[in-house]
Amino acid sequence: MAKRFLNVKLFLAASLVLLGSTAAVGASLQLPPDGEVPQDEEGKMNTVSSEALPLSGGDEGGLLGELVDRIQVHGYMQGGFNYNHANGTDQSTFELKRSIFWINAQVTDRWSFQFMHDFSSAVLEYFTDYRLTSNKALTVRIGQFKNGLTLENPLSPTAMEAIDVYAEGVTYLAGCGSDPLLGVTTGRDLGLSLFGETNNGKLRYELQVLNGQGINKKDGNAEKDFIGRLEFRPMKGLNLVATGQIGRGHNILTDGKVSVYNPTIQNGQDYKRNRLTAGFDYKSRHLNLHGEWLEGWDGSARSRGGYLTGAVPLGKSKVDLVGSYDFFNFNTDLHMHQHKAIAGLQYWFYGKCRVQLQYVYKNASIAGGQFHHCANHAVMCQMQIRFN
Repeated sequence: MAKRFLNVKLFLAASLVLLGSTAAVGASLQLPPDGEVPQDEEGKMNTVSSEALPLSGGDEGGLLGELVDRIQVHGYMQGGFNYNHANGTDQSTFELKRSIFWINAQVTDRWSFQFMHDFSSAVLEYFTDYRLTSNKALTVRIGQFKNGLTLENPLSPTAMEAIDVYAEGVTYLAGCGSDPLLGVTTGRDLGLSLFGETNNGKLRYELQVLNGQGINKKDGNAEKDFIGRLEFRPMKGLNLVATGQIGRGHNILTDGKVSVYNPTIQNGQDYKRNRLTAGFDYKSRHLNLHGEWLEGWDGSARSRGGYLTGAVPLGKSKVDLVGSYDFFNFNTDLHMHQHKAIAGLQYWFYGKCRVQLQYVYKNASIAGGQFHHCANHAVMCQMQIRFN
């Protein structure tokens, strides 16, 4: 027993070293087979249904071999070129959107942890999971991770069809960055989660209690946010998802600044922040399609919207036709409704690596601190490189 605990301590110490350098395991990385299309998420533990590919190494039977067998290394990069015509102004830029690296470590058959860092931004995730049951019925997680609100938020950008990733309603309501009262949180938060699955994986649930303030931040008030997520798979390829949130937001704006979407909430004020969503995800050889309806309440303001996004493979050429329609009203009292349409192509040139080209139309945008109804056109090109 003492030897076993010693091995665990050595494993944890070596893992901390690996967080700073991947050279020791780089030679053991295994790329996915050519032509594989991603349906998973960032790491195996962002939702109860995702799984990651193991990373195996040499020195079998030794400490190094055991460490490598227990560690899964992942990473991806997304970057490209964008041209945008909005409010009579043309803009174009090359940009590196994401450069992400993360490690999953399986300490025991029940205990694991994850660390994720975006080299173009900040530390995104660090949490530990412990499975309380002999099956997958109940696992507890503590740390910083993606919140379970909406169908799309827990999904990796590498599996999303749109270059600008999530629908407008998801980005706003889940705290991905477009809400000035909350700031850029990348849809993540600090807290505790209970999740699991039953009925041979057909029913999945997640209950979260979170600060409600976003990544790498202490809570802005004395109240916590509660998020519930329920998934049901009635048949192969179809997943029905309902999520909800009850919480209190804390306005991070200062110096008299206000949110264009919700100008009545004052600096430092706490306010009601509730959400409700219902959606579906369908995957088959001939069609990938998902959609969702979303409602949000922030103080006295109400927002609502919906989207439908899909991809159709064009024969056996590894090329997909991508399309999306997205509607969201940021404040129904102020008539801040926005329509967005996307059309494009993507080519999977190796495994989970692809090139994307898309045209994006919006009928409204923010300019000069004001919400304007006017045509906006964008052409986006992006390359994605990912390894598991």
